[in-house]
Amino acid sequence: MKPINEVAKELELKEIIPYGDKFAKINHKLVDSLPNKNCKLILTTAITPTKAGEGKTTTTIALGQAFAQMGKKAIIALREPSLGPVFGVKGGGAGGGKCRIEPMEEINLHFTGDIHAITSANNLLSSMIDNHIFQGNELSIDKVVWKRVLDMNDRALRKILVNSGGKPIKGTYETGFEITAASEVMAVLCLSSDLNDLKRRLGNLIIGYDNTGKTLHAKDLNAQGSMSVLLKDAINPNLVQTVEGSPAIVHGGPFANIAHGCNSIIATKLSLKLADYVITEGGFGSDLGAEKFLDVKCRVANLKPDAVVLVATVRAIKEHGDGDLEKGFFNVKEHIKIIKNFGLPFVVGINKFSDDTDQEIETLKNLCNDQGVKVEMHSGFIDGGKGAIELAKAVIDTIENSVNNFNFIYPDNATIKEKIELVAKKVYGAIGVDYTDKAEEKIKLYSEEFKRYPIIMAKTPLSLSDNKKAGGCAKDFRITVRNLTVKNGAEFIVVYLGKIMTMPGLSKKPAALDIDLIDGEIKGLF
Repeated sequence: MKPINEVAKELELKEIIPYGDKFAKINHKLVDSLPNKNCKLILTTAITPTKAGEGKTTTTIALGQAFAQMGKKAIIALREPSLGPVFGVKGGGAGGGKCRIEPMEEINLHFTGDIHAITSANNLLSSMIDNHIFQGNELSIDKVVWKRVLDMNDRALRKILVNSGGKPIKGTYETGFEITAASEVMAVLCLSSDLNDLKRRLGNLIIGYDNTGKTLHAKDLNAQGSMSVLLKDAINPNLVQTVEGSPAIVHGGPFANIAHGCNSIIATKLSLKLADYVITEGGFGSDLGAEKFLDVKCRVANLKPDAVVLVATVRAIKEHGDGDLEKGFFNVKEHIKIIKNFGLPFVVGINKFSDDTDQEIETLKNLCNDQGVKVEMHSGFIDGGKGAIELAKAVIDTIENSVNNFNFIYPDNATIKEKIELVAKKVYGAIGVDYTDKAEEKIKLYSEEFKRYPIIMAKTPLSLSDNKKAGGCAKDFRITVRNLTVKNGAEFIVVYLGKIMTMPGLSKKPAALDIDLIDGEIKGLF
Protein backbone atom coordinates (compact mmCIF):
# COMPACT_ATOMS: atom_id res chain seq x y z
CA MET A 1 0.00 0.00 0.00
CA LYS A 2 1.10 3.55 -0.75
CA PRO A 3 0.88 6.21 1.95
CA ILE A 4 -2.49 7.89 1.41
CA ASN A 5 -0.86 11.28 0.76
CA GLU A 6 0.78 9.77 -2.35
CA VAL A 7 -2.62 8.67 -3.65
CA ALA A 8 -3.91 12.21 -3.04
CA LYS A 9 -0.89 13.71 -4.81
CA GLU A 10 -1.54 11.60 -7.92
CA LEU A 11 -5.06 13.05 -7.99
CA GLU A 12 -3.63 16.57 -7.56
CA LEU A 13 -5.46 16.86 -4.27
CA LYS A 14 -3.50 19.48 -2.38
CA GLU A 15 -5.27 19.04 0.93
CA ILE A 16 -6.70 15.97 2.66
CA ILE A 17 -7.72 15.14 6.23
CA PRO A 18 -5.57 12.10 7.13
CA TYR A 19 -6.88 9.26 9.27
CA GLY A 20 -3.45 7.74 9.89
CA ASP A 21 -1.49 6.86 6.75
CA LYS A 22 -4.03 4.37 5.31
CA PHE A 23 -7.01 6.55 4.49
CA ALA A 24 -8.19 10.12 4.60
CA LYS A 25 -11.19 12.35 4.23
CA ILE A 26 -11.61 14.98 1.51
CA ASN A 27 -13.28 18.30 2.29
CA HIS A 28 -16.71 18.14 0.61
CA LYS A 29 -16.45 21.86 -0.28
CA LEU A 30 -13.95 20.97 -3.02
CA VAL A 31 -16.91 19.86 -5.14
CA ASP A 32 -17.75 23.52 -5.72
CA SER A 33 -14.21 24.89 -6.00
CA LEU A 34 -12.57 22.39 -8.38
CA PRO A 35 -12.96 23.03 -12.14
CA ASN A 36 -15.16 20.78 -14.27
CA LYS A 37 -13.55 18.09 -16.43
CA ASN A 38 -14.77 16.14 -19.42
CA CYS A 39 -14.96 13.03 -17.27
CA LYS A 40 -16.82 9.87 -18.28
CA LEU A 41 -19.20 8.27 -15.76
CA ILE A 42 -19.55 4.48 -15.90
CA LEU A 43 -22.22 2.63 -13.91
CA THR A 44 -21.65 -0.99 -12.94
CA THR A 45 -24.76 -3.07 -12.32
CA ALA A 46 -25.70 -6.75 -12.55
CA ILE A 47 -28.23 -9.36 -13.48
CA THR A 48 -30.39 -10.76 -10.67
CA PRO A 49 -27.82 -11.97 -8.12
CA THR A 50 -27.67 -15.06 -5.97
CA LYS A 51 -27.53 -14.62 -2.19
CA ALA A 52 -23.72 -14.52 -2.28
CA GLY A 53 -23.58 -11.76 -4.92
CA GLU A 54 -22.01 -11.87 -8.39
CA GLY A 55 -18.93 -9.70 -7.99
CA LYS A 56 -20.28 -6.32 -9.02
CA THR A 57 -17.95 -4.51 -6.62
CA THR A 58 -15.08 -6.77 -7.68
CA THR A 59 -15.80 -5.84 -11.32
CA THR A 60 -15.93 -2.13 -10.50
CA ILE A 61 -12.55 -2.36 -8.78
CA ALA A 62 -11.14 -4.51 -11.60
CA LEU A 63 -12.10 -1.80 -14.09
CA GLY A 64 -10.50 0.92 -12.00
CA GLN A 65 -7.28 -1.09 -11.81
CA ALA A 66 -7.42 -1.91 -15.53
CA PHE A 67 -7.82 1.76 -16.49
CA ALA A 68 -4.81 2.59 -14.31
CA GLN A 69 -2.73 -0.11 -16.00
CA MET A 70 -3.72 1.40 -19.35
CA GLY A 71 -2.38 4.79 -18.22
CA LYS A 72 -5.86 6.31 -17.76
CA LYS A 73 -6.70 8.60 -14.86
CA ALA A 74 -9.61 6.79 -13.23
CA ILE A 75 -11.34 6.65 -9.84
CA ILE A 76 -13.75 4.08 -8.49
CA ALA A 77 -16.59 5.52 -6.37
CA LEU A 78 -18.14 2.98 -4.00
CA ARG A 79 -20.42 2.72 -0.99
CA GLU A 80 -19.22 1.93 2.52
CA PRO A 81 -19.92 -1.63 3.72
CA SER A 82 -22.55 -2.28 6.39
CA LEU A 83 -21.78 -4.53 9.35
CA GLY A 84 -25.05 -6.38 8.71
CA PRO A 85 -23.86 -8.18 5.54
CA VAL A 86 -20.26 -8.34 6.82
CA PHE A 87 -21.37 -10.63 9.65
CA GLY A 88 -24.29 -12.09 7.67
CA VAL A 89 -24.32 -14.01 4.38
CA LYS A 90 -22.77 -11.71 1.76
CA GLY A 91 -19.65 -10.71 3.66
CA GLY A 92 -17.88 -7.39 3.16
CA GLY A 93 -18.22 -4.80 0.43
CA ALA A 94 -14.58 -4.16 -0.40
CA GLY A 95 -14.19 -6.52 -3.35
CA GLY A 96 -12.25 -9.76 -3.33
CA GLY A 97 -9.25 -11.66 -4.60
CA LYS A 98 -6.87 -9.31 -6.45
CA CYS A 99 -9.57 -6.66 -6.82
CA ARG A 100 -9.94 -5.13 -3.38
CA ILE A 101 -9.93 -1.72 -1.80
CA GLU A 102 -7.50 -1.40 1.08
CA PRO A 103 -7.23 -1.56 4.03
CA MET A 104 -10.01 -4.13 3.53
CA GLU A 105 -10.56 -5.03 7.19
CA GLU A 106 -10.87 -1.45 8.39
CA ILE A 107 -13.14 -0.46 5.49
CA ASN A 108 -15.42 -3.43 6.18
CA LEU A 109 -15.58 -2.69 9.90
CA HIS A 110 -15.56 0.77 11.54
CA PHE A 111 -13.65 2.68 8.81
CA THR A 112 -13.84 6.44 9.53
CA GLY A 113 -16.97 6.09 11.65
CA ASP A 114 -19.42 7.49 9.08
CA ILE A 115 -22.04 4.79 9.56
CA HIS A 116 -21.74 5.07 13.35
CA ALA A 117 -22.29 8.82 13.02
CA ILE A 118 -25.43 8.23 10.96
CA THR A 119 -26.68 5.73 13.55
CA SER A 120 -26.04 8.24 16.33
CA ALA A 121 -27.75 11.14 14.53
CA ASN A 122 -30.78 8.99 13.78
CA ASN A 123 -31.09 7.77 17.37
CA LEU A 124 -30.46 11.22 18.83
CA LEU A 125 -33.65 12.31 17.08
CA SER A 126 -35.49 9.32 18.57
CA SER A 127 -34.35 10.22 22.08
CA MET A 128 -35.32 13.87 21.57
CA ILE A 129 -38.82 12.81 20.44
CA ASP A 130 -39.38 10.64 23.51
CA ASN A 131 -37.87 13.25 25.82
CA HIS A 132 -40.21 15.89 24.40
CA ILE A 133 -43.18 13.66 25.16
CA PHE A 134 -41.90 12.98 28.69
CA GLN A 135 -41.27 16.66 29.40
CA GLY A 136 -44.88 17.66 28.75
CA ASN A 137 -45.45 17.12 25.01
CA GLU A 138 -45.87 20.75 23.98
CA LEU A 139 -46.28 19.62 20.34
CA SER A 140 -49.11 17.24 21.30
CA ILE A 141 -47.33 14.32 19.60
CA ASP A 142 -49.94 11.60 19.21
CA LYS A 143 -48.23 9.22 16.77
CA VAL A 144 -44.49 8.62 16.33
CA VAL A 145 -43.33 7.23 12.96
CA TRP A 146 -39.58 7.81 13.37
CA LYS A 147 -37.66 4.57 14.08
CA ARG A 148 -34.32 3.82 15.69
CA VAL A 149 -31.55 2.13 13.68
CA LEU A 150 -28.62 -0.22 14.25
CA ASP A 151 -25.93 -1.27 11.77
CA MET A 152 -26.53 -4.95 12.36
CA ASN A 153 -28.85 -7.75 11.25
CA ASP A 154 -31.12 -8.24 14.28
CA ARG A 155 -34.64 -9.48 13.60
CA ALA A 156 -35.53 -9.33 17.31
CA LEU A 157 -35.60 -5.53 17.05
CA ARG A 158 -38.10 -5.29 14.20
CA LYS A 159 -40.87 -4.56 16.68
CA ILE A 160 -40.32 -3.10 20.14
CA LEU A 161 -42.31 -1.22 22.77
CA VAL A 162 -40.94 2.14 23.87
CA ASN A 163 -41.95 3.78 27.14
CA SER A 164 -41.61 7.53 26.80
CA GLY A 165 -43.40 8.14 30.10
CA GLY A 166 -45.42 10.97 28.59
CA LYS A 167 -48.90 11.90 27.38
CA PRO A 168 -51.06 11.64 25.28
CA ILE A 169 -49.19 8.60 23.93
CA LYS A 170 -49.57 7.40 27.54
CA GLY A 171 -46.12 6.07 28.00
CA THR A 172 -45.82 3.00 25.81
CA TYR A 173 -46.09 2.75 22.03
CA GLU A 174 -44.96 0.27 19.38
CA THR A 175 -42.02 1.10 17.15
CA GLY A 176 -38.96 -0.76 15.92
CA PHE A 177 -35.43 -0.69 14.57
CA GLU A 178 -34.25 -0.60 10.97
CA ILE A 179 -30.74 -1.34 9.75
CA THR A 180 -28.70 1.87 9.41
CA ALA A 181 -28.47 1.43 5.63
CA ALA A 182 -32.26 1.92 5.55
CA SER A 183 -32.16 5.05 7.73
CA GLU A 184 -33.48 8.19 6.12
CA VAL A 185 -30.46 9.95 7.64
CA MET A 186 -28.28 7.73 5.43
CA ALA A 187 -30.29 8.78 2.37
CA VAL A 188 -30.13 12.43 3.41
CA LEU A 189 -26.34 12.31 3.76
CA CYS A 190 -25.98 10.65 0.35
CA LEU A 191 -28.34 13.03 -1.47
CA SER A 192 -27.21 16.31 0.15
CA SER A 193 -25.15 18.79 -1.86
CA ASP A 194 -23.43 20.41 1.15
CA LEU A 195 -23.77 20.98 4.91
CA ASN A 196 -26.51 23.60 4.51
CA ASP A 197 -28.53 21.24 2.34
CA LEU A 198 -27.90 18.43 4.84
CA LYS A 199 -29.19 20.57 7.71
CA ARG A 200 -32.26 21.63 5.69
CA ARG A 201 -33.12 18.03 4.86
CA LEU A 202 -32.61 16.89 8.45
CA GLY A 203 -35.06 19.56 9.59
CA ASN A 204 -37.66 18.25 7.13
CA LEU A 205 -37.59 14.68 8.46
CA ILE A 206 -41.11 13.60 9.44
CA ILE A 207 -41.19 12.39 13.05
CA GLY A 208 -44.93 11.84 13.53
CA TYR A 209 -48.33 13.53 13.86
CA ASP A 210 -50.11 15.57 16.51
CA ASN A 211 -53.60 14.94 17.90
CA THR A 212 -55.19 16.87 15.00
CA GLY A 213 -53.34 14.87 12.35
CA LYS A 214 -50.84 17.65 11.57
CA THR A 215 -47.43 16.45 10.32
CA LEU A 216 -44.53 17.09 12.68
CA HIS A 217 -40.89 17.44 11.62
CA ALA A 218 -37.46 17.28 13.22
CA LYS A 219 -37.22 21.07 12.93
CA ASP A 220 -40.27 21.34 15.24
CA LEU A 221 -37.97 19.90 17.92
CA ASN A 222 -35.03 22.01 16.67
CA ALA A 223 -33.13 18.73 16.29
CA GLN A 224 -31.45 19.46 12.94
CA GLY A 225 -28.58 21.45 14.46
CA SER A 226 -27.39 18.78 16.89
CA MET A 227 -27.90 16.05 14.27
CA SER A 228 -25.78 17.95 11.74
CA VAL A 229 -23.02 18.34 14.36
CA LEU A 230 -22.81 14.54 14.54
CA LEU A 231 -22.54 14.39 10.74
CA LYS A 232 -20.08 17.25 10.15
CA ASP A 233 -17.20 14.86 9.41
CA ALA A 234 -19.29 12.08 7.91
CA ILE A 235 -20.31 14.36 5.02
CA ASN A 236 -16.69 14.38 3.81
CA PRO A 237 -15.92 11.53 1.34
CA ASN A 238 -13.24 8.97 2.18
CA LEU A 239 -10.11 8.43 0.07
CA VAL A 240 -8.56 4.95 -0.06
CA GLN A 241 -6.84 2.86 -2.73
CA THR A 242 -7.16 -0.46 -4.50
CA VAL A 243 -4.76 -3.30 -3.83
CA GLU A 244 -2.86 -2.08 -6.94
CA GLY A 245 -2.60 1.46 -5.64
CA SER A 246 -5.21 3.16 -7.86
CA PRO A 247 -7.54 5.65 -6.14
CA ALA A 248 -10.97 4.96 -4.67
CA ILE A 249 -13.48 7.27 -3.04
CA VAL A 250 -15.83 5.44 -0.67
CA HIS A 251 -18.79 7.23 0.88
CA GLY A 252 -22.32 6.41 2.07
CA GLY A 253 -23.91 3.01 2.31
CA PRO A 254 -27.64 2.70 1.48
CA PHE A 255 -28.96 -0.72 0.42
CA ALA A 256 -30.61 -0.91 -3.00
CA ASN A 257 -33.46 -3.22 -1.97
CA ILE A 258 -34.79 -0.90 0.76
CA ALA A 259 -33.10 2.44 -0.03
CA HIS A 260 -31.54 4.15 -3.07
CA GLY A 261 -28.47 1.93 -3.20
CA CYS A 262 -25.61 4.14 -4.39
CA ASN A 263 -22.80 6.24 -2.97
CA SER A 264 -23.15 9.93 -2.14
CA ILE A 265 -23.74 12.65 -4.71
CA ILE A 266 -20.84 14.60 -3.20
CA ALA A 267 -18.44 11.65 -3.69
CA THR A 268 -19.54 11.08 -7.29
CA LYS A 269 -19.33 14.75 -8.26
CA LEU A 270 -15.97 15.10 -6.56
CA SER A 271 -14.66 12.05 -8.42
CA LEU A 272 -15.83 13.53 -11.72
CA LYS A 273 -13.60 16.58 -11.08
CA LEU A 274 -10.52 14.52 -10.22
CA ALA A 275 -10.30 11.96 -13.05
CA ASP A 276 -11.04 11.19 -16.69
CA TYR A 277 -13.10 8.09 -15.90
CA VAL A 278 -15.25 7.36 -12.84
CA ILE A 279 -16.59 3.85 -12.27
CA THR A 280 -19.38 3.58 -9.72
CA GLU A 281 -22.06 1.02 -8.89
CA GLY A 282 -25.67 0.55 -7.90
CA GLY A 283 -26.52 -2.23 -5.46
CA PHE A 284 -27.95 -5.63 -6.47
CA GLY A 285 -29.36 -6.02 -10.01
CA SER A 286 -30.25 -3.38 -12.57
CA ASP A 287 -33.90 -3.59 -11.46
CA LEU A 288 -32.88 -2.15 -8.08
CA GLY A 289 -29.57 -0.27 -7.80
CA ALA A 290 -29.30 0.85 -11.43
CA GLU A 291 -32.95 1.95 -11.62
CA LYS A 292 -32.55 4.03 -8.45
CA PHE A 293 -29.17 5.43 -9.53
CA LEU A 294 -30.66 6.51 -12.85
CA ASP A 295 -34.18 7.53 -11.83
CA VAL A 296 -33.36 9.09 -8.45
CA LYS A 297 -29.68 10.01 -8.03
CA CYS A 298 -29.16 11.21 -11.61
CA ARG A 299 -32.40 13.20 -11.42
CA VAL A 300 -31.43 14.89 -8.13
CA ALA A 301 -27.78 15.50 -9.07
CA ASN A 302 -28.23 16.22 -12.79
CA LEU A 303 -25.90 13.39 -13.79
CA LYS A 304 -25.74 11.61 -17.12
CA PRO A 305 -23.86 8.27 -17.26
CA ASP A 306 -21.80 7.55 -20.34
CA ALA A 307 -22.02 3.75 -20.22
CA VAL A 308 -23.22 0.80 -18.15
CA VAL A 309 -21.45 -2.47 -17.40
CA LEU A 310 -23.91 -5.30 -16.77
CA VAL A 311 -22.17 -7.96 -14.68
CA ALA A 312 -23.23 -11.54 -15.38
CA THR A 313 -21.93 -14.84 -14.03
CA VAL A 314 -22.35 -18.40 -15.18
CA ARG A 315 -23.24 -19.36 -11.61
CA ALA A 316 -26.19 -16.99 -11.32
CA ILE A 317 -27.53 -17.72 -14.80
CA LYS A 318 -27.44 -21.47 -14.18
CA GLU A 319 -29.19 -21.01 -10.85
CA HIS A 320 -31.94 -18.95 -12.48
CA GLY A 321 -32.32 -21.67 -15.13
CA ASP A 322 -32.42 -24.62 -12.69
CA GLY A 323 -28.94 -25.63 -13.84
CA ASP A 324 -29.52 -24.81 -17.53
CA LEU A 325 -27.40 -21.89 -18.82
CA GLU A 326 -29.53 -21.25 -21.90
CA LYS A 327 -32.78 -21.31 -19.92
CA GLY A 328 -31.34 -18.97 -17.26
CA PHE A 329 -30.19 -16.53 -19.95
CA PHE A 330 -33.78 -15.25 -19.90
CA ASN A 331 -32.73 -13.22 -16.84
CA VAL A 332 -29.85 -11.61 -18.73
CA LYS A 333 -32.20 -10.62 -21.56
CA GLU A 334 -34.57 -8.99 -19.08
CA HIS A 335 -31.75 -6.88 -17.61
CA ILE A 336 -30.60 -5.95 -21.11
CA LYS A 337 -34.13 -4.65 -21.74
CA ILE A 338 -33.97 -2.56 -18.56
CA ILE A 339 -30.79 -0.78 -19.62
CA LYS A 340 -32.11 -0.28 -23.15
CA ASN A 341 -35.24 1.32 -21.69
CA PHE A 342 -32.97 3.95 -20.12
CA GLY A 343 -31.38 4.59 -23.53
CA LEU A 344 -27.83 3.95 -22.33
CA PRO A 345 -24.95 2.22 -24.16
CA PHE A 346 -23.68 -0.83 -22.30
CA VAL A 347 -21.40 -3.85 -22.20
CA VAL A 348 -22.11 -7.24 -20.63
CA GLY A 349 -19.14 -8.06 -18.42
CA ILE A 350 -18.79 -11.75 -17.59
CA ASN A 351 -17.20 -12.13 -14.16
CA LYS A 352 -15.30 -15.42 -14.48
CA PHE A 353 -15.28 -17.77 -11.51
CA SER A 354 -12.53 -20.37 -11.12
CA ASP A 355 -14.92 -23.30 -11.66
CA ASP A 356 -16.47 -21.88 -14.87
CA THR A 357 -15.59 -24.02 -17.89
CA ASP A 358 -14.36 -22.57 -21.17
CA GLN A 359 -17.40 -24.07 -22.86
CA GLU A 360 -19.78 -22.31 -20.45
CA ILE A 361 -18.05 -18.96 -21.00
CA GLU A 362 -18.17 -19.44 -24.78
CA THR A 363 -21.85 -20.39 -24.64
CA LEU A 364 -22.64 -17.28 -22.61
CA LYS A 365 -20.72 -15.06 -25.04
CA ASN A 366 -22.58 -16.58 -27.98
CA LEU A 367 -25.94 -16.01 -26.27
CA CYS A 368 -25.01 -12.33 -25.81
CA ASN A 369 -23.81 -12.04 -29.40
CA ASP A 370 -27.13 -13.48 -30.58
CA GLN A 371 -28.79 -10.51 -28.85
CA GLY A 372 -26.50 -8.09 -30.71
CA VAL A 373 -24.89 -7.12 -27.41
CA LYS A 374 -21.23 -6.31 -26.82
CA VAL A 375 -19.78 -8.77 -24.31
CA GLU A 376 -16.37 -9.25 -22.69
CA MET A 377 -15.10 -11.55 -19.96
CA HIS A 378 -12.82 -10.50 -17.11
CA SER A 379 -10.79 -12.47 -14.59
CA GLY A 380 -10.09 -9.64 -12.16
CA PHE A 381 -10.59 -11.72 -9.03
CA ILE A 382 -7.69 -13.99 -10.05
CA ASP A 383 -5.57 -11.66 -12.20
CA GLY A 384 -6.28 -8.17 -10.87
CA GLY A 385 -6.41 -5.19 -13.23
CA LYS A 386 -4.69 -6.97 -16.11
CA GLY A 387 -7.54 -9.48 -16.14
CA ALA A 388 -10.03 -6.70 -16.93
CA ILE A 389 -8.12 -4.74 -19.59
CA GLU A 390 -10.17 -6.16 -22.47
CA LEU A 391 -13.38 -5.27 -20.64
CA ALA A 392 -12.06 -1.75 -20.01
CA LYS A 393 -11.23 -1.38 -23.72
CA ALA A 394 -14.76 -2.54 -24.60
CA VAL A 395 -16.21 0.09 -22.24
CA ILE A 396 -14.11 2.88 -23.80
CA ASP A 397 -15.08 1.75 -27.30
CA THR A 398 -18.75 1.72 -26.26
CA ILE A 399 -18.52 5.25 -24.88
CA GLU A 400 -16.77 6.59 -27.97
CA ASN A 401 -18.83 4.82 -30.63
CA SER A 402 -22.37 4.52 -29.26
CA VAL A 403 -25.37 6.80 -29.18
CA ASN A 404 -26.40 7.86 -25.68
CA ASN A 405 -30.13 8.56 -25.41
CA PHE A 406 -30.37 8.57 -21.61
CA ASN A 407 -33.86 9.13 -20.30
CA PHE A 408 -35.77 8.50 -17.08
CA ILE A 409 -38.37 5.74 -16.81
CA TYR A 410 -40.95 8.23 -15.55
CA PRO A 411 -41.28 12.03 -15.83
CA ASP A 412 -41.29 14.34 -12.80
CA ASN A 413 -44.94 15.23 -13.25
CA ALA A 414 -46.27 11.65 -13.37
CA THR A 415 -48.66 10.63 -10.61
CA ILE A 416 -47.47 8.29 -7.86
CA LYS A 417 -49.38 5.38 -9.42
CA GLU A 418 -48.01 6.18 -12.87
CA LYS A 419 -44.47 6.13 -11.49
CA ILE A 420 -45.04 2.81 -9.74
CA GLU A 421 -46.60 1.18 -12.79
CA LEU A 422 -43.96 2.45 -15.21
CA VAL A 423 -41.17 0.98 -13.07
CA ALA A 424 -43.14 -2.25 -12.54
CA LYS A 425 -43.74 -2.77 -16.25
CA LYS A 426 -40.70 -1.21 -17.96
CA VAL A 427 -38.13 -2.33 -15.40
CA TYR A 428 -39.45 -5.47 -13.68
CA GLY A 429 -41.48 -6.75 -16.62
CA ALA A 430 -44.65 -7.10 -14.53
CA ILE A 431 -48.00 -7.40 -16.28
CA GLY A 432 -49.78 -5.37 -13.61
CA VAL A 433 -49.82 -3.86 -10.12
CA ASP A 434 -52.12 -4.58 -7.18
CA TYR A 435 -52.53 -2.28 -4.18
CA THR A 436 -53.54 -3.06 -0.62
CA ASP A 437 -56.12 -0.82 1.05
CA LYS A 438 -53.32 0.72 3.13
CA ALA A 439 -51.32 1.51 -0.02
CA GLU A 440 -54.36 3.14 -1.64
CA GLU A 441 -54.85 5.31 1.45
CA LYS A 442 -51.21 6.42 1.44
CA ILE A 443 -51.26 7.24 -2.28
CA LYS A 444 -54.33 9.40 -1.76
CA LEU A 445 -52.67 11.08 1.24
CA TYR A 446 -49.40 11.83 -0.60
CA SER A 447 -50.78 12.66 -4.05
CA GLU A 448 -50.88 16.41 -3.68
CA GLU A 449 -48.05 17.49 -1.37
CA PHE A 450 -45.48 14.87 -2.43
CA LYS A 451 -46.43 14.12 -6.02
CA ARG A 452 -43.16 15.60 -7.37
CA TYR A 453 -40.97 13.17 -5.39
CA PRO A 454 -39.32 10.23 -7.17
CA ILE A 455 -40.05 6.75 -5.84
CA ILE A 456 -37.87 4.11 -4.20
CA MET A 457 -39.28 0.66 -4.88
CA ALA A 458 -38.36 -1.64 -1.97
CA LYS A 459 -38.41 -5.29 -2.97
CA THR A 460 -36.47 -8.54 -2.92
CA PRO A 461 -33.20 -8.52 -4.90
CA LEU A 462 -33.50 -12.24 -5.67
CA SER A 463 -36.19 -11.95 -8.34
CA LEU A 464 -37.43 -9.43 -10.88
CA SER A 465 -40.81 -9.96 -9.20
CA ASP A 466 -41.65 -9.10 -5.58
CA ASN A 467 -41.51 -12.77 -4.59
CA LYS A 468 -37.99 -14.11 -3.98
CA LYS A 469 -39.21 -17.69 -4.44
CA ALA A 470 -40.15 -16.87 -8.04
CA GLY A 471 -36.44 -16.61 -8.89
CA GLY A 472 -34.69 -14.84 -11.70
CA CYS A 473 -36.86 -16.13 -14.56
CA ALA A 474 -40.27 -15.03 -13.27
CA LYS A 475 -42.79 -14.39 -16.05
CA ASP A 476 -46.36 -13.09 -16.32
CA PHE A 477 -46.34 -11.84 -12.74
CA ARG A 478 -48.08 -9.01 -10.95
CA ILE A 479 -46.56 -7.08 -8.07
CA THR A 480 -48.30 -6.04 -4.88
CA VAL A 481 -47.79 -2.62 -3.31
CA ARG A 482 -48.17 -3.24 0.41
CA ASN A 483 -47.46 0.21 1.81
CA LEU A 484 -45.83 3.57 1.12
CA THR A 485 -43.83 5.96 3.29
CA VAL A 486 -42.83 9.49 2.45
CA LYS A 487 -39.23 10.41 3.28
CA ASN A 488 -39.47 14.18 3.37
CA GLY A 489 -35.81 14.77 4.20
CA ALA A 490 -34.53 12.48 1.47
CA GLU A 491 -37.31 13.83 -0.76
CA PHE A 492 -38.55 10.52 -2.12
CA ILE A 493 -41.38 8.07 -1.47
CA VAL A 494 -40.58 4.48 -0.49
CA VAL A 495 -42.94 1.92 -2.04
CA TYR A 496 -42.91 -1.42 -0.19
CA LEU A 497 -43.51 -4.49 -2.35
CA GLY A 498 -44.28 -8.00 -1.13
CA LYS A 499 -42.68 -9.02 2.15
CA ILE A 500 -39.59 -6.80 2.10
CA MET A 501 -38.03 -6.11 5.54
CA THR A 502 -36.05 -3.02 6.58
CA MET A 503 -34.29 -4.90 9.39
CA PRO A 504 -32.66 -8.11 8.08
CA GLY A 505 -31.99 -11.18 10.19
CA LEU A 506 -28.95 -13.44 10.38
CA SER A 507 -28.95 -16.78 8.56
CA LYS A 508 -28.59 -20.13 10.31
CA LYS A 509 -24.83 -20.06 9.64
CA PRO A 510 -23.80 -16.40 9.38
CA ALA A 511 -20.30 -15.26 8.43
CA ALA A 512 -19.85 -14.11 12.03
CA LEU A 513 -19.27 -17.75 13.02
CA ASP A 514 -16.06 -17.85 10.95
CA ILE A 515 -14.66 -14.41 11.84
CA ASP A 516 -12.04 -14.38 14.57
CA LEU A 517 -9.13 -12.45 16.04
CA ILE A 518 -6.00 -14.62 16.23
CA ASP A 519 -2.75 -13.18 17.57
CA GLY A 520 -4.09 -9.71 16.87
CA GLU A 521 -4.98 -10.44 13.24
CA ILE A 522 -8.49 -10.59 11.80
CA LYS A 523 -9.28 -13.92 10.17
CA GLY A 524 -12.28 -15.08 8.13
CA LEU A 525 -13.48 -11.63 7.06
CA PHE A 526 -14.03 -11.37 3.32
